[in-house]
Amino acid sequence: MIEPAPGVLLIADPFLKDPNFLRSVVFLCEHKTDGSFGFVLNRRFDSNLNQLVPSLAEFDLPVYYGGPVQPDTLHFLHQYPEKIPGGTEIIKNVYWGGDFEILGHLLRTGEISPSRIRFFVGYSGWESGQLEAELEGKSWLTVQATRPLIFHARPDELWRDSLRELGGDYEMMINFPLDPQLN
Repeated sequence: MIEPAPGVLLIADPFLKDPNFLRSVVFLCEHKTDGSFGFVLNRRFDSNLNQLVPSLAEFDLPVYYGGPVQPDTLHFLHQYPEKIPGGTEIIKNVYWGGDFEILGHLLRTGEISPSRIRFFVGYSGWESGQLEAELEGKSWLTVQATRPLIFHARPDELWRDSLRELGGDYEMMINFPLDPQLN
């Protein structure tokens, strides 16, 4: 396992019971002594972008549930640092945030591909020491994030594919039941 840091994926243990993170994959964007935050990559939100942002009504794009913190906020990850100013690089060529007005303009003019952007409602956050305690308690597995995993074409398969990335015994976890007591 690798230590938590920006650009690391947190893969939920197969038996993690927290409904916010059941079989989730979280992309860590920040990890400091005073806390951490990231976005759940594989849980679709009930509404699409056009339903949440009236000025982008023509874009029926998926939005993901980034986590339970501040569910009234909209965030995005993208691969357009040269076109969307103000973003923060998390890993090579993957940025968090930036100028949303410019993003909207670039979408409308077709200058950027929606497949290279992910939108999130809310985020996942941990107070100082909380994530370390969860890692020590084996709630999470860690792997270095890659662009193909972050912008996975089938987010519903991301948890399984992230475990495959770890390889070895971790691949067996893909087939573990949600509740082993039911077997």
